[in-house]
Amino acid sequence: MKPLIAVAVSGGVDSMMAAALLKTQGYPVFGIHFLTGYEPENRDVAAVTDQLGIPLHVVDLADAFRTRVVEYFLQTYMVGKTPNPCLVCNPVVKFGILFEHARHLGADRLATGHYARIVPDTHQQPHLFMGVDRRKDQSYFLAFLTRHQLAWACFPLGEMKKSDVKELAVLEGLHPVTHKESQDACFISSHRYTEFLADQVGVVPSPGEIVDREGRVLGRHTGLHGYTIGQRRGINCPAAEPYYVLRLDTQKNRLVVGPRRDTLSSECRVQGINWIQAEPSEPMRVHTRVRYRHTAVPSTLTPHPQQQAIIGFDAPQSAITPGQGAVFYIGEEVIGGGWICGDS
Repeated sequence: MKPLIAVAVSGGVDSMMAAALLKTQGYPVFGIHFLTGYEPENRDVAAVTDQLGIPLHVVDLADAFRTRVVEYFLQTYMVGKTPNPCLVCNPVVKFGILFEHARHLGADRLATGHYARIVPDTHQQPHLFMGVDRRKDQSYFLAFLTRHQLAWACFPLGEMKKSDVKELAVLEGLHPVTHKESQDACFISSHRYTEFLADQVGVVPSPGEIVDREGRVLGRHTGLHGYTIGQRRGINCPAAEPYYVLRLDTQKNRLVVGPRRDTLSSECRVQGINWIQAEPSEPMRVHTRVRYRHTAVPSTLTPHPQQQAIIGFDAPQSAITPGQGAVFYIGEEVIGGGWICGDS
């Protein structure tokens, strides 16, 4: 007897087709949708499950989403780092709290529309791999899932390309209720982080000095929470070559900038590492991604106590940003990931 699979449906084509594929393969399936308190009012997810002919269960996780994801986002921004909400939401909310609800409804596994693959070894232990569609691969966002969570996770689209998923939906006559791609901060509909911060925690713009690495004043910024490391836009200081954000000095309310070459770093420190595979005891060669839209680059991982490591890059990398995730690969396999906390 095949396991009962709950599919986390959002209303988009990916989760819709994940459910459709599983149903075609003969799995008993039901949809589960969680409310964050920030979703558009006009999204009728039931219209998706009705097309598929599967039951839908709606779970209100607004309180948990607020305390575990949104509060993390706000607190990280307030200390001058750049948060990555998906890296928290996936292990804590989606494959944590949501799956517990799915289990109470009888589910054995939880499927999502992520473009990633789980490949069991000869001992049936799960290994996380990149999706076949490299342009859409979302293994980066899943690097903080534990081996236990991966054991009952399911990614039906991992072997497919996004274009094929869309084409199959058309052939099947299926119509998603939203055509927006999932985004890193799904709870900020307008992408205006400054407005969200002002609304949620009463942050008002606090202008301050823009300085170079030597502390020379170059101009004025409109509020540190409007900037992130590596950013070029919004600096507006005349110079022979463009300035980029190098650091947010929250203590002095200063924006530290410099030319692009100053954004390059040869290594970084990582903490809070989640090891999907065995934690190494000595330096090892890996490929590392320091943000989602970043090609994994050759590097040396040197483990340190208390889930920390130093990542040394073969070639200097631009805009390594505290608060973002560093994800480690051997070939196509994700072996772990941790939080960038600064230069070594």
